[in-house]
Amino acid sequence: MTQRHTMSPMLKLCAAALIAAAPLVAGAAGQDAAQATHYVVQTDRLIVKYKDDSDTSKTGVAARGIDRARQALLDRAGQTYGATLRALRATANGANVLQLNRTMSLDEARELAAELKSRDASVEYAEPDRIMVPLATPTDPSYTQQWDLYEATGGINAPAAWDKSTGAGINVAVIDTGYRPHADLSGQILQGYDFISTSTVANDGGGRDTDASDPGDWAPAGSCGTGVPAADQNSSWHGTHVSGTIAAKTNNGLGVAGIAYNAKVVPARALGRCGGYTSDIADAIVWASGGTVTGVPANANKARVLNLSLGGTGACDTTTQSAINSARSRGAVVVVAAGNANTNASNTNPANCAGVITVAATNRSGGKASYSNYGTNVTIAAPGGDNGAGILSTLNSGTTTPASDSYAAYMGTSMATPHVAGVVALMLSANPNLTPDDVAAKLKSTARAFPAPCSGCGAGIVNAAAAVNAALAAVTTTPPATTAVTWTTCATEGGTCSFSGTRDVRYGTATSFVTKTFTGSVKCSNTVFGDPAHGIVKSCSYSSAAK
Repeated sequence: MTQRHTMSPMLKLCAAALIAAAPLVAGAAGQDAAQATHYVVQTDRLIVKYKDDSDTSKTGVAARGIDRARQALLDRAGQTYGATLRALRATANGANVLQLNRTMSLDEARELAAELKSRDASVEYAEPDRIMVPLATPTDPSYTQQWDLYEATGGINAPAAWDKSTGAGINVAVIDTGYRPHADLSGQILQGYDFISTSTVANDGGGRDTDASDPGDWAPAGSCGTGVPAADQNSSWHGTHVSGTIAAKTNNGLGVAGIAYNAKVVPARALGRCGGYTSDIADAIVWASGGTVTGVPANANKARVLNLSLGGTGACDTTTQSAINSARSRGAVVVVAAGNANTNASNTNPANCAGVITVAATNRSGGKASYSNYGTNVTIAAPGGDNGAGILSTLNSGTTTPASDSYAAYMGTSMATPHVAGVVALMLSANPNLTPDDVAAKLKSTARAFPAPCSGCGAGIVNAAAAVNAALAAVTTTPPATTAVTWTTCATEGGTCSFSGTRDVRYGTATSFVTKTFTGSVKCSNTVFGDPAHGIVKSCSYSSAAK
């Protein structure tokens, strides 16, 4: 029996059309039009970072607690808005997650954050702990072939890539709802972690733990806020669907084929009932890429690729950007969904964060999917499905709690994103020395032209075979190793960095910086370099290698 699944408009998850289905069969059922995502515009938490708190993802030292003097300032700021603030925990970058005693609009939460910052000069930044939602719309089950992998018009040219790379040796972190054991994912799932810190969101009877399996994110009507969801919502099994697109077993005589079918999935569960908090997602990003999160066991399966099929409205917050910077510093490629609201992705985060590969969705004709976001911050596009043709992948048949293995066609930018993450895994398997910037450049330079209109969809449709070929070509053209480059600090922010000859100069912090080339000297300022680390005092250093 086929079950229809809808997604809650709560929390930071960018899902696609979701339908659980009966066992895989041939033939296609009709599919509904994609629906715009309804974002959550309330929260009951703030994130506050003090200037003297260190980045614990590097030191492994727990952040210090909030002392009485700071708590008194928190109390006074809260009184202005009729709220109390209680410390919950620290994030991986040393910020504090504060629990409010009531839910407030994001605008009111921003005002409270600004009030707190104005009262306490030791606050580096304060912002709402926003809730992100699945960017998903349901479709009916579709058991046609996987057009998204091989069709010349709308596909990604995966079969030609498999002759040269299948993703072996690469771990892909799926930061999502967790996973369900599935015959088509047997042996593909590595040890993950459940980062959901609130038992009601976790929906598994507890908070953070080592079990990243998905108990179901079903939600009764009104359980996520007044009128949210409007009707009982079934479980989506979203992380399982995304994982199947990336790494479902292939040539096993069962179900569907994964794009990087010899890669492994590291599930980082950060989304549950009603969605997921920014603070939990940020910790998952740091941990998945090999960073330290206080109280969480070290990740023995560091991921080179992070798939974030999730999102919410508004500017990229400092908490998320810091986590992305941290992941990139360890060589991780961060792939995110553009969003499903058919609007400019510049107002969707983390799609608008710096250093990410933002993915728009195309339909079977190779044009823009009706629901897909677009804009100048979109990097590339990939099949996400649309009316009449969804993306088939692994699922579970349970409407609330887990039941049997199943397959279903979903559509959305959440489905487009793992196509790109899978291709990145193929590229890194072919050439592990590629940097995140190398990967982005090669994805864009090898993308194929859109066969149908797709304005604001980035460089083109991801081309798996061409991207792998470009990664392999870089292996043969890489010059021999040279003497290690060292960097000499030459000025603090606002000063002048002086040196002999022409050299590369870095401006920023140890983990977030901009590099440009100058001769003789340069002003160490945002005006010259741009601002790679908002709100943090920066410095300049020059390279030992003369140009």
